[in-house]
Amino acid sequence: MAITPYLLYRDAGAAVDWLVKAFGLSRTSGIMKGEDGRVSHATLRFGKAVVMLGSPGPDFKGPRAIGHATHNLYVDVDNVDKHYAHAIKAGATIIEELKETFYGARRYGAEDLEGHPWYFAQALTPKRKPAKKSGQAKKAKARTRKRQRT
Repeated sequence: MAITPYLLYRDAGAAVDWLVKAFGLSRTSGIMKGEDGRVSHATLRFGKAVVMLGSPGPDFKGPRAIGHATHNLYVDVDNVDKHYAHAIKAGATIIEELKETFYGARRYGAEDLEGHPWYFAQALTPKRKPAKKSGQAKKAKARTRKRQRT
């Protein structure tokens, strides 16, 4: 099972170019143009995930135009530090600096060219606690110490 986000942009063609450049999504053969030659629908990939986008028409207003977001996208990446550096170099607007979260991820937030918020994160490896010794392990250690004394 999968959930595929479908984002709306005033200029889906510009969004495709920007998402590929700034966030590392990949183009697919699923880019369709209307009679006016503008991109009306596109399917992009991010690893195994799919993101679809389109241009709904001249009356559409995205997050930046209406003054707030109505959603967030949360994307797991293998190397969030590298992804963050790439997004900054490509000119992404950072809305949350790279940091470790209370729930065990390293994450940052960025807006795309029309103000859709994207959060990219990498799960942190949990710190291991020393294993508790079982009753049998404690007895074996005691026997070893006893033998060493005699």
